[in-house]
Amino acid sequence: MSKRTSEDLSNAIEIPDPNNLEGGDDEEEVYEGSELDSAANETPAVVGDDFMHTDDFRRLFVGFVMVDTLVAMRWLDRKWHKVVEKKLTEFEDEPFGGLIVHGGNDISGDVAYGVARKERMKQVTKVVFLLNITKVGDRACYDANNLVVVDIPEGITVIGDWSFMCCSSLKEIKFPKSLTSIGKWSFEKCSSLEKVDLLHTNVRELGRYAFADCRSLREMKVPDSLQKFGVNLFWGCFKLVTSGINIYENEAVVAYLRSIQ
Repeated sequence: MSKRTSEDLSNAIEIPDPNNLEGGDDEEEVYEGSELDSAANETPAVVGDDFMHTDDFRRLFVGFVMVDTLVAMRWLDRKWHKVVEKKLTEFEDEPFGGLIVHGGNDISGDVAYGVARKERMKQVTKVVFLLNITKVGDRACYDANNLVVVDIPEGITVIGDWSFMCCSSLKEIKFPKSLTSIGKWSFEKCSSLEKVDLLHTNVRELGRYAFADCRSLREMKVPDSLQKFGVNLFWGCFKLVTSGINIYENEAVVAYLRSIQ
C-alpha cells in the first residue's frame, strides 16, 4: 500500500481553519430558496451502507479527524438542517414512545379524546417544545398521566385550554417570564401538583377552572400583573387556603395568596 503525503491529504479535502470561523456562513440557516438549499438539492444523495464505501466518505472521515469537531458539526448541521426539521415535523404533536414534540398546534377534541391517542399518551413522560412557538396548544398534553415535570420555554405567552388537563402525575411546572395567559381547564385534575409559582411571570389572565380539582395544591404565588380570572378557578383546591377563605370566591383567594407570598 502506498503512503499518502500531507500534500495528498490536502488535495483530497479542503480543511477549514478552526481559528478562522468569523463571518455569517457558519451560522446561516437553510431556508427554502436559499443558496444553501439549492446547493443541498444539487448534491447527489447516497444513502445506506453504500455511502461508507465511497471515496467521498473516506475524504470526509479524514477531514473530520483533522479539524476541530465544532467545524464538522457546523458543516453537518448546515447540510442536514432541512432533513432533521422534516423528520421532527413528521411526528410533531404525535406521541412517540415516551416523548411528544409539541409544535404549538391545537389538538381537536375528536383526536384528543379518541381511544388511540389516549392510549399513546399514557406512555408520554416528557414533552419537548419546538423553537419559536408562542403557544402551548389546546389539549397538547391532555391525559398524559405519566408526565411528571414540564419546563415551558421562554417565548411562550399562552397556555391553551385543556393543555395539561388530567396529567395526574404532574408535580412540577416551570413557567416562563414571557407567559401572559393560562387558558380554561388548563391544569384541571392535576391531582399531584403541590406548588405553582407564577410570581416571575407576566400573567394577566387565568381562565375558568384553570386549576380546578388540583387537590394536592397547597402553595401558589401570583404576580401583580394578574387582573382577570374565570369562575371556579380553584374549585376543589381546599389545601390552598385556610378554613376562613371561601375557595369559590376567586378575589378572596387571590387576595389571601398575595398576603402570604
